[in-house]
Order: sequence, then C-alpha cells, then structure tokens
Amino acid sequence: MSGAGPLSILIYHRVLAAPDPLLPGVPDAATFERHMRLLKRCFRVLPLSVALRQLRHGTLPARALCITFDDGYADNAELALPILRRHGLTATFFIATAFLDGGRMWNDDVIDYVRQAPPGRLDFSMVGCGSLPGLTVAQKRQAIDQVLTQLKYLPLATRQEMADRLAPPRRQALMMTSGQVRALQAAGMELGAHTHRHPILTAMADADAYADMAEGKAVLEAITGRRATLFAYPNGKPDTDYNRRHAEMARALGFEAALSTVAGAAGPSSDPWQLPRYTPWQRDGARFVLRLALSRYREKVNRRAALPPLLGG
Repeated sequence: MSGAGPLSILIYHRVLAAPDPLLPGVPDAATFERHMRLLKRCFRVLPLSVALRQLRHGTLPARALCITFDDGYADNAELALPILRRHGLTATFFIATAFLDGGRMWNDDVIDYVRQAPPGRLDFSMVGCGSLPGLTVAQKRQAIDQVLTQLKYLPLATRQEMADRLAPPRRQALMMTSGQVRALQAAGMELGAHTHRHPILTAMADADAYADMAEGKAVLEAITGRRATLFAYPNGKPDTDYNRRHAEMARALGFEAALSTVAGAAGPSSDPWQLPRYTPWQRDGARFVLRLALSRYREKVNRRAALPPLLGG
C-alpha cells in the first residue's frame, strides 16, 4: 500500500445490553454509544473498503478510522447497528457463517458453564482442566481465561466436543440469523468473511484450512448476493493463529484485504493481507481517544507497518 496513512481500524466483538462482570472487556450499549460519539467527533470514520482503497491510492484523509466487528453475534444487529445508524457511522462485520441461525461459539459454552456454576470450586475435570477456584468474580474470570487458553488450540472437533461437555442444558442462541446479516447490508454496513467454523488455521491441515476459508466466503456470498472481498483471521495472531500460507490462501480466494489482531495503525507499507487492528477496551472516553492517538503516532514515527509484509505486491 502506498497511501499517506495512518489508518486506525478498531475491532469489536459484542455490544451488551448491560455490563457483564465476567466480560469486563466487552462494552455495553452505553459505553459503545460513548465510543461512537467520540469517534464521530475526533475522527473521519470510513467504510473499510473505501479507506483501504484511499490508503492504496494515497488519498486517505487525516484522522481516518474504520470500525469492525468479528464473529457475527446477534447483538451486533440488535444493539450496535441502531447506535451506528444514530450517529451516521458505518462498520464492517466479519461473519463466521457456521454459527448463523441458531448456533453458538464454543467459548460461550465455557463462559456460561462458569456463569451458572454455584460459588466454590469449578469442576473442569471433564475437559482435562481439573478443579479451579470460583468463589469471586475475579477467580471466575481467571478460570475462564485459563480454560479458554487450554482448549483454544486443540483440534477443531476436539475443542467442540469439550465445549459440548460444559454446555448448559438450554443454550441461548447468541449469533445472528441470516436475515440479520442481510439487514446489516441493507443498512449500508459492509460484510466480510471470517471462515466458516472459526478454526485456528495453524492447527489444521492446509487443505482443511483453505476449505474452511472458502466455505465461509461462499456461504456469506450466498446470503448477501455480493462478492466477499474482505477477510479477518480467527483469533488473528501471526505465526500463532495464521501464517504466510494462510495469507496466500486469502489472496488466492480473491480477498482484497485480510485483517489480523496485531495492535497498531495501518500505514503506507502495511501488507494488505495482514492489516493491524486495535481493540478499544477502555471505558473512559479520554483514555480511549488517547490510546488511539498513541497508536497512530507510533505508526507515523515508524513509517512502516506494524507487521512486515508476508506477500509481495
């Protein structure tokens, strides 16, 4: 890319109706509204495809910023979309298509197991994690983090089997319907692919990783009737969750850009197939804007991408 930069790309996953003590990094609707109000006041919020084209052509405006969401949670359509529309802002939603229309992601079963467990010791022996303390909210958060970390990099089928063992009897559907995906599109939001089953790509054979990426793209295109040109790597850490081979797969599948979860701002030398993004966890408005400003300043000083290019051209 050869634009002036920098381009800040924010990554959200969910917007909750009310704060959740077990999910301290996830904004509730009031916090998300504050974020959007500040972004509208302090930045030029652009659709991701538009911003990347301008970055490539050297016409990116000052204080450019994009908003993205990963996974496809229903609250994106139910809570985030009305707030975005109220402020006249656009976002790009990366959808893991296997979980649409009544599905759940494995990590939510782990979280709900902890949520519904009585205070005391949390029994994770059925998934090989032993017994962990769960008297306080802090202990429950620590247990969730520990178990998610231990299960995350297991083979896809094994990980799902473990999550099913922990799943509560009546599991709430947390993900979007296909109709909600189409509603986002009708509201002027962008949609991107996020694989089909949200695997850790490095934990799969190359052929299986390519197939899952391709299936997610095809299913999304069937729902929207439009070509999917944007992609986000599940989990998104280079050389841990994806690597050079998967970036090459993204390009071969026709994606024009792919996003990581490495913090930073995109700049003139950023690799289009591993763009950095920033997670805005600060609830305090001043700290939120300051952190974004520091991220942009570091990119200007370095005048290089947060990541070295994986691919030429």
